[in-house]
Amino acid sequence: ANPADLDFESRVNGETRQKSNTGMMIFDVPALIASLSAGLTLEPGDVIATGTCSGVGGGFVPPRFLGDGDLVEMKIENIGTLRNRVRKTGGWQ
Repeated sequence: ANPADLDFESRVNGETRQKSNTGMMIFDVPALIASLSAGLTLEPGDVIATGTCSGVGGGFVPPRFLGDGDLVEMKIENIGTLRNRVRKTGGWQ
């Protein structure tokens, strides 16, 4: 009912890496859309990257980055879960 108060969680291979709530965002989505559309035309299919909460791979000691075959899941309350498997392609070290 309130997109500004949705729990979300990201998991890598079943391990929770991030867990927060959209209410913790510095700028809510309507404010981001208003700000962006003041300076450019948003088109269907445009993606607005909002940043991230703590728990990213570079923040671990030692860093823990995604690898070939890892399963990444993003669950958002009342919306569902998106699952993607990482596939290594040319150019990765």
